[in-house]
Amino acid sequence: MAETSRGSSRGPSRGRLSQSELEELVAAGEIDTVIVAFTDMQGRLTGKRISARLFVEDVAAHGAECCNYLLAVDVDMNTVDGYAMSSWEAGYGDMVMTPDSSTLRLLPWLPGTALVMADLSWGGGAPVVPAPRSILRKQLDRLADRGLTAVAATELEFMVFDDTYRDAWKAGYRNLTPATDYNIDYAMLASTRMEPLLRDIRLGMEGAGLYCEGVKGECNLGQQEIGFRYDEALVTCDNHTIYKNGAKEIADQHGKSLTFMAKFDEREGNSCHIHISLRGTDGTAVFADDDQPSGMSEMFRSFIAGQLATLRELTLFYAPNINSYKRFADGSFAPTAVAWGMDNRTCAIRVVGHGQGMRMELRAPGGDVNQYLAVSALIAGGLHGIDAGLQLPEPTTGNAYTSGAEKLPTTLAEAAELFEGSTVAREAFGDEVVEHYLNYARVELAAFNSAVTDWERVRGFERL
Repeated sequence: MAETSRGSSRGPSRGRLSQSELEELVAAGEIDTVIVAFTDMQGRLTGKRISARLFVEDVAAHGAECCNYLLAVDVDMNTVDGYAMSSWEAGYGDMVMTPDSSTLRLLPWLPGTALVMADLSWGGGAPVVPAPRSILRKQLDRLADRGLTAVAATELEFMVFDDTYRDAWKAGYRNLTPATDYNIDYAMLASTRMEPLLRDIRLGMEGAGLYCEGVKGECNLGQQEIGFRYDEALVTCDNHTIYKNGAKEIADQHGKSLTFMAKFDEREGNSCHIHISLRGTDGTAVFADDDQPSGMSEMFRSFIAGQLATLRELTLFYAPNINSYKRFADGSFAPTAVAWGMDNRTCAIRVVGHGQGMRMELRAPGGDVNQYLAVSALIAGGLHGIDAGLQLPEPTTGNAYTSGAEKLPTTLAEAAELFEGSTVAREAFGDEVVEHYLNYARVELAAFNSAVTDWERVRGFERL
């Protein structure tokens, strides 16, 4: 994970590389390819495979170019209208991928390959403001101005299928074979069937410098969650993308497929619970106060109050896709109520831990979330609460689903409308970012509203 120079409590991890270590491996012929990559709007790892020799001689210092349409396309990589930064009229010019050397690592599941995450800038050096990593960096800078840092962890669930990705594609993702036949939440026996794959994912991520905590079965068929140790917020978000992409690549090598989509079927969806805590730059646990019965500091209470105040208007950054909203269902362990509680899994916001481990868990995001945007929204909402001195209401102690609390948006259209009118979003992220991601939502809505679905055919082919 993070090196000690970045303020982590741990030393350098297996799989992480310094520039000099990479150069030695390249000279020895052990590394021949370096992937220079960033996370796009859809949360996907995007970039180039570069000759390791060229990377060492040139790209490490000067970066590599890529087309600016990579932050202005739909899921199918189609160019779409409405983005200020990229269009046919503007000529679809280049962005520069500038490697962040602190993220250099091996990718054990890809022979002879290393990877480095990049920041995006324009030719003159100005950051590409709507890039997810840029958005998070801005929020982290806002924290730094207050003498604060953020640590975070993301808990991604996924479903495993015995079908290959290419077979699943040819089948239109219908009638796939889940890797188990029944609910396997915490179960050992049926999960063991997947252990060759799960073990390779865990060991692969450890070899890439992530700190894997373990794996557990979940409720849906073939559903699992592999957990990773918390770290600085930017490190966690980088690792999230690498893990999500790598897990799919490793599944493909096993002749299987897995999905992180928020809601694959009518059973339990795939969540991505996000844990976050703030600390002083000296490591002080600013969220904890042992003199308070709850153990929560006043800062933490205002931080949570800010989440409650902004949760609906920032939901677009927590649930960015049409499918995200199918997951919000009463009694499903996915939240519907804008409520907080102490270790209460029926609430959107769950407070857990004590001392250095005192933190909040946001339960709204699904496995399809763009983690940079979600963590950015958490910081923005929390700082709104802190700066405004918002007071936290009493926690929900019963069933939040039936508490009468205000509800999360139920559609992407509703979330986009709330985001468009959010003063907090515009002040925290800027109009350029807000308009960029509103266009993303409009593109998705237009595509969905023009599609004819299986559901419509089944209901209407004969009977309507």
